[in-house]
Amino acid sequence: MKLLNELLQELPEELERQVFTHASWSERSSDSYTRLAFLGDSVLALAITTHLYPRLEAERFGAGRLTKIRAQAVSGLSCRMVAERLEVPRRLQEAAPAGVEASAAAALVETERVLASVIEAVIGACYLQAGYERTAAAVVQAFAPEIEQALEHPLDFKSALQELLARRGAEVSYEITSEHGPPHDRTFEVAANIDGRTLGKGSGRSKKHAEQEAARQAVEELG
Repeated sequence: MKLLNELLQELPEELERQVFTHASWSERSSDSYTRLAFLGDSVLALAITTHLYPRLEAERFGAGRLTKIRAQAVSGLSCRMVAERLEVPRRLQEAAPAGVEASAAAALVETERVLASVIEAVIGACYLQAGYERTAAAVVQAFAPEIEQALEHPLDFKSALQELLARRGAEVSYEITSEHGPPHDRTFEVAANIDGRTLGKGSGRSKKHAEQEAARQAVEELG
């Protein structure tokens, strides 16, 4: 976490302010963290992929398994855990404008989606300020526990979603929305539908992989 914290401290005041500005706190969405989070999401995925690829032997870790490991390592839950170690909730509350009620700010910083987006925004801002190499090294260090957890204890997102829905008295159904490509190289698109709403979409070379990706998105949506 040390490297990411150092990069965060190097950010210009204006860029740091944008990182910790929720869209509801500004009249212009461009002043919030949303665009930075969009950028940071890609930097995060590339940094983790680049770290994993040469370290995991090809015979045991094919593309499908690598995808699952990466998805777990950068999931909303993982980003939230990194955000808490970086003290994002405190930083975000301190950055709330004077007109925002303390209770409203406190509710925001408890939301996994917000914390995950802010971490992505931090990464995006660090990338703009310090470049890819330093940012990637900081990302790998910050997410090291989540990477290790994904390698040692792979999460079954379909089971995780099932358990989450069971507590809410809801059920999920998986629908294949499209198939394309030749028979030997098929790609499946799957939707995870809950209470008549599509809360997750996934694609993959197998129905199982596509369902796992759809379930992952649904878990993050419900989180």
